Amino acid sequence: MANTAHSQNGHGHDSHDAGHGSVKSYGIGFILSVILTLIPFGLVMYPTLPKSITLMIVVAFAVIQVLVHLVYFLHLDRSAAQRNNVIAFVFAAIVIVLLVGLSLWIMFSIHTFMMAK
Repeated sequence: MANTAHSQNGHGHDSHDAGHGSVKSYGIGFILSVILTLIPFGLVMYPTLPKSITLMIVVAFAVIQVLVHLVYFLHLDRSAAQRNNVIAFVFAAIVIVLLVGLSLWIMFSIHTFMMAK
């Protein structure tokens, strides 16, 4: 009676629901997160590159790690079920970037104009 491909757990959800991660996906996410942390940590603790290149690498790895967390732990993807969550996340990210970026721009401008006199 129960189809193994579409069996339901005790909560009435498919056991292969796209919103829930498997042990394999959490493991992949964890391993990627550790790697994406250890490489920048090593670059900072044992400096062999110029500081500007190290900074760019650390920022790039931070952005990649945010994406890994979103995909493997928060399960955000391009599926129709996640569309509203992705739109909300992008909107929140734009608001944060604008708030922080414009605040820094205002503070830098105020500092520049106050020191000019």
